[in-house]
Amino acid sequence: MSNARLRRWFCPIATAIACGALTPPAISETVAEFYRGKTLNIVVGHEAGTGYDFFGRTLARHLARHLPGNPAIVPQNMPGAGGTRAANWLYNVATKDGTVVSILAPETALKPIFGDPAAHYEPAKFTWIGNMDESIATCTVSAQSGIRSVDQLRTREAVFGATGSAAPTSKFAYALVNFVGAKIRVVQGYKGSNDLRIALNRGEIEGACGASHSTLKTQWKDDIDSGRIRVLVQFGLNKLADLGDAAHIYDYAKSNEDREVFDVAFGPHVLGRPVIAPPGVPADRANALRAAFMRTIHDAELLAETAKLGLEIRPASGKEVEALVARFASFPKHVIERATAGLHERR
Repeated sequence: MSNARLRRWFCPIATAIACGALTPPAISETVAEFYRGKTLNIVVGHEAGTGYDFFGRTLARHLARHLPGNPAIVPQNMPGAGGTRAANWLYNVATKDGTVVSILAPETALKPIFGDPAAHYEPAKFTWIGNMDESIATCTVSAQSGIRSVDQLRTREAVFGATGSAAPTSKFAYALVNFVGAKIRVVQGYKGSNDLRIALNRGEIEGACGASHSTLKTQWKDDIDSGRIRVLVQFGLNKLADLGDAAHIYDYAKSNEDREVFDVAFGPHVLGRPVIAPPGVPADRANALRAAFMRTIHDAELLAETAKLGLEIRPASGKEVEALVARFASFPKHVIERATAGLHERR
């Protein structure tokens, strides 16, 4: 090729290279720049008026101050299938850019570990932001039922209300049936914990399971304080003294394996109010959400608000929650199978 032809080919290339060299490199968008002017949606996977809804809306009122860019925060409810509808949506449909988080029942978030075919997600792949409260689940009875102890339920039938078969309201009732020998008939179809409270007061049902310690101290406070509704049994890893003479489920463990089964069946509830984002959120935004969550959960204004309502905040970081999820997934298969069977109606 002649020198003239070489120059005709080379010069445009050289010019392009030179121009490219003079073009400043693209500057990555900061977290604050990303969130500024945007809306962060907090999707609550349960009915309005439930404890999950309360915590979600409380978080929404305070989180923006601590998240770079100070986006608008909008809480939304997406109930259905005990939270499974929202969990499936969060994992498979929701945008993964850091503008969506969700609050779900811990049992819902961990369903695949226990083999639930309706749960189309992998818990370990969620972006775990943190946990607002180390929750303790309970079963309650109305004063008019005359039920004073778990042992009474071994000799007489009682009607307990529940939302759906996949929800803690059913699972903890069936736990009493299968692990303790209680004679409970579970009537499903109630919309949420508030409907169950009303049904207890009306005498439609004698008992209900699933209400958390924090729910008892807020939405159910007047009924608990008045004695219209009393706590029959608590399911935490450790017994809470302020639940009075309520039995502790671990009192009914007869062996080390029983205790392991109870750890699997009831331990996930320790995650009480987990805040979760979809998988694949960019690392800088995920870290910003985690840091903002921890600042918010220790914020003086949030703590004053929750204290006024009688709530305890016992938070955990995103890393701590990830470790708990890994622990629940590590139990032997036969223990998980026994725990899972015990939380469902036996046909």
